[in-house]
Amino acid sequence: MSGMWRRGGLTALLAAILFGASPAPAQQDNAVLFRNVKIFDGRNATLSVPSNVLVRDGKIAKISTEEIAANGQVIDGGGRVLMPGLIDAHWHAMLVRPTPMAAVAGDIGYNNLLAASEATATLMRGFTTIRDMGGPTFGLKQAIDEDLVAGPRIYPSGAIITITGGHGDFRQLSDLPRTIGGMLSRMERIGGSMVADSPDEVRVRAREQLMQGASQVKLTAGGGVASPFSPLDVSTFTEPELRAAVEAAENWGTYVATHAYTPVAIQRSIAAGVKCIEHGHLMDEASAKLMAEKGVWLSTQPFLDMSMGAGLGPAEQDKLRQVVAGTDRVYALAKKYHLKTAFGTDVLFSQALAEKQGSMLAALTRWYTPAEALAMATSTNAELLSLSGLRNPYPGKLGVVEEGALADLLLVDGNPLDNITLVADPAKNFVVIMKNGRIYKNILAR
Repeated sequence: MSGMWRRGGLTALLAAILFGASPAPAQQDNAVLFRNVKIFDGRNATLSVPSNVLVRDGKIAKISTEEIAANGQVIDGGGRVLMPGLIDAHWHAMLVRPTPMAAVAGDIGYNNLLAASEATATLMRGFTTIRDMGGPTFGLKQAIDEDLVAGPRIYPSGAIITITGGHGDFRQLSDLPRTIGGMLSRMERIGGSMVADSPDEVRVRAREQLMQGASQVKLTAGGGVASPFSPLDVSTFTEPELRAAVEAAENWGTYVATHAYTPVAIQRSIAAGVKCIEHGHLMDEASAKLMAEKGVWLSTQPFLDMSMGAGLGPAEQDKLRQVVAGTDRVYALAKKYHLKTAFGTDVLFSQALAEKQGSMLAALTRWYTPAEALAMATSTNAELLSLSGLRNPYPGKLGVVEEGALADLLLVDGNPLDNITLVADPAKNFVVIMKNGRIYKNILAR
């Protein structure tokens, strides 16, 4: 390849000599300078003094209270707040807009286009990174990374790994009985979720996700709300099955997260070496204490009402009611035991609910200060993402505004540390949205 470039350069030089062609103009600096901004750095509860921030080559190159010289684009912040892009630690990029039936049985091409449209909307809400906790997102991630589609960075889990009848098993009863090693269901063929009923099967399915580029592996250790055959109280995988996934992930230098609401599911996951518990709304004091002792992450969501149950049947809505009832308790235990707590939304099958992504973040002020909530959705979530080690698809610092960090930035018209509800109306209040140093929205340029 380098030889080809040398030949190309020689051809251009010969053309200039023989035909009098003008040399190529000097390339303009690709820098973007934010001038006169107050910075929320993703960690501290106070804003900086008026500062200037230079972005170059996808990273924050310089932060200074002094003038910074740059030949690129200049954005006058006018004293507005510059902050890190938001991170959703529990998202399902392929499952936001379709119905449950369409997600499993619908046309794959259409579903991918639907997900691409939602990915752009997600980015325009200021969420520049998502951790995808189940679904066939590898193609969507590739399209976003190649700039074919505007969307957030995606940390993919690939297919949810579940058991027969577990959370994530969306097969019909007519698909039974299952023959181990036999024909895969439609749900499995499209990579939505994979059924595994032994340590060996779990190991294979985990390795398949890692082979496709998963940054972490997701298993369902207990029952869930949306799955039709999965009571909320059941414990699904055995400890040896969970441990098989943990071993496979650790061999690849990354980790396992488990969907787990109940004490049994949580404690069994921890015994198997799982590094992150998703949800945990029905946990007890002993489970929270164990998580603190072992340094296990809690990735949970502020489910406050039944709006998440739109489109669900009566049995699923009853399960959701139990989860909503446990929300106050899970956050109380997280604060009492100082659990490493990540923020996510877990929106499924509802474009209308996805549009409230920022409102769900603002709802954290029921338990946290605005600064604590915003830090959770930026630097703390980024710390969780870093558990993927060398499987991290985006090496570098996320979730902070500091020199050398990846340039995922929001310019906010107002101070979200004083009024966090600003994040609930991104169309109005996020005047600039940048990801990887590229501007995707700038209403100040009008």
